[in-house]
Amino acid sequence: MKILIIGNMGYVGPAVVRELAARHPSAVLHGFDNAYFAHCLTGSQSLPERLLDRQFFGDVRCLSPQMLEGYDAVVELAAVSNDPMGSRFAAVTAQINQNATVAIAEAAARAGVRNFVFASSCSVYGIAQGAPRRETDPVAPLTDYAKSKIGTEDALADIGGDMVITSLRFATACGMSDRLRLDLVLNDFVACALSQRKITVLSDGSPWRPLIDVADMARAIDWAIQRPADNGGRILRVNAGSNERNHQVRDLAAAVAEAVPGTLVSINTEAPVDSRSYQVDFGLFARLAPHHQPQMSLAQSIRGLLDGLQRMGFADPQFRTSPLMRLHVLQDHIAAGRLSEDLRWTR
Repeated sequence: MKILIIGNMGYVGPAVVRELAARHPSAVLHGFDNAYFAHCLTGSQSLPERLLDRQFFGDVRCLSPQMLEGYDAVVELAAVSNDPMGSRFAAVTAQINQNATVAIAEAAARAGVRNFVFASSCSVYGIAQGAPRRETDPVAPLTDYAKSKIGTEDALADIGGDMVITSLRFATACGMSDRLRLDLVLNDFVACALSQRKITVLSDGSPWRPLIDVADMARAIDWAIQRPADNGGRILRVNAGSNERNHQVRDLAAAVAEAVPGTLVSINTEAPVDSRSYQVDFGLFARLAPHHQPQMSLAQSIRGLLDGLQRMGFADPQFRTSPLMRLHVLQDHIAAGRLSEDLRWTR
């Protein structure tokens, strides 16, 4: 099997490379990345890409269709990867997250790729009060990031041919990585506990968030690159996570505080209701991928983050203005003249 992982040098990519290299030791693994965050290594003792057979560098907006020839599976992770970045770079978000992904998928189908895997997001459900959301429920994306995800899903559904396409609607990512991000709710709480011994919850703590560890995201991707069309259909959109990992924000804060003795949790009980609250039903994923279900508990994700941050000697109370926040990395590149405003390398 020959696999191309696009966007492999971000937060999730190192876990995916590690999982696929372990599960498929005879496979040929290639990576393709623009290297915005290649230098953002966090405690790794070796370069994650050493597990690849080859690393390519380039902009997904310029990826040659010929490059996709010969691959059995393509995994698309490349994205402007959260709401703040999506807001700051709205036009680029549409170009990279949606337009480039659809063009790559169409080229992959023409090249005879067997499986195409798209990393989508549960954020497509938007404001979702009431019962946990299933794949058949209406979507209501609120941000440029979420709109790019559902726009891509819709376009992928129109691609003809035999290529099996899986859009994995991932829960909110968390957990330790060789290229850690702290602009994610659980990761932020752990960083606050370590650096300040205080977690400040800006809402009343009641909003729900589904979480998935990056290690479990990798397991889901391993399933999707092998998925036959008769397991869910040739075109599949599926929530990727587990029902047990739907958490209220206040419970996340409490779990982190328990793991870091002496941590104070401050909850704004007077805050207006936070509309960014949703639970997700992962029953379809459980039925279709019984051997690739999430294994990481909340406690294990917290422990992994604590161990990783402590190995790094992390103690920065100002981490929200540091390179551990992806938006700041891009802004630093632009300020230094390395990137243009449309996120193209200038030199």
